[in-house]
Amino acid sequence: MSSAAAIGAGKAVCVTGASGYIASWLVKLLLARGYTVRATVRDTDDPKKTLHLHALDGAKDRLHLFKASLLEEGSFDAAIAGSECVFHTASPFYHNVKDPKAELLDPAVEGTLNVLRSCKKASIKRVVVTSSMAAVAYNEKPRTPDVVVDETWFSHPELCEKNQQWYVLSKTLAEDAAWKFSKDNGFEMVTINPAMVIGPLLQPTLNTSAEVILKLINGSSSTYPNFSFGWINVKDVALAHILAYEVPSANGRYCMVERVAHHSEILKIIHELYPNLPVPDKCADDGPFVPTYQVSKDKIRSLGLQLIPLETSIKETIESLKEKGFLSL
Repeated sequence: MSSAAAIGAGKAVCVTGASGYIASWLVKLLLARGYTVRATVRDTDDPKKTLHLHALDGAKDRLHLFKASLLEEGSFDAAIAGSECVFHTASPFYHNVKDPKAELLDPAVEGTLNVLRSCKKASIKRVVVTSSMAAVAYNEKPRTPDVVVDETWFSHPELCEKNQQWYVLSKTLAEDAAWKFSKDNGFEMVTINPAMVIGPLLQPTLNTSAEVILKLINGSSSTYPNFSFGWINVKDVALAHILAYEVPSANGRYCMVERVAHHSEILKIIHELYPNLPVPDKCADDGPFVPTYQVSKDKIRSLGLQLIPLETSIKETIESLKEKGFLSL
């Protein structure tokens, strides 16, 4: 066993929502470090959710899958019992929402509390929760090129509700509920707050953030949206979760943004890497470009993490979309 693989030898940890984009990488890296992984999925009989996990190095001996559902009280008990740390990544993320309460808000908030209650029963010492920059950056404060967003920022639920930003609201309320629960019940919690997560896909299905890149390159659109997002590589996000458990001094929230870039800049990078891809060259509206802003990297660097550059992340995403058959060139 390599020294990295020795770190987790003999230790069991739990990952919720293990078939997801970030979670699949988290399981892969945990197995590579020698951990035994107790992973939950909604349906253990669905090959789309499980085959790619069973195929990971070390999975045969050290990956155990459990069926659990966010809204089913106690369904995480079995997976969490006997774990030293729980990584809670399960939360729905998609856009065309018909019933925000049922589709996003309840699973995010109630699901998080459900998992934390199971952690309490099992006397788990440290829980690492996958939150989002959605829970950080949406408030009344301006976001312009000279502004630096950091871990002290919190999104305002009233504002999210007013603007019908249901996903943002779900992550804001879920993180808020989690902090309150961890304080009331005295266990250590760390949140990882990534922006748009891109990079290679392990799972066979298309996830929401990789689809953002796909829509820019598959010829389906003649214009690009007037948006500026933070971007981060999925491998960095997965590693940050692990370091948040392994580094004893890790605490509070960790914003994860390698760079905030407007869609026009993303397209410029894509065009330089792949001159033949049919990328749109016109913005969807005539207004001024939504400004970019900065996000502090001080705290995430304190875990010893050097972030993968945006250009590399874009290239890895496109190569992965090709390899998985989502993009025919």
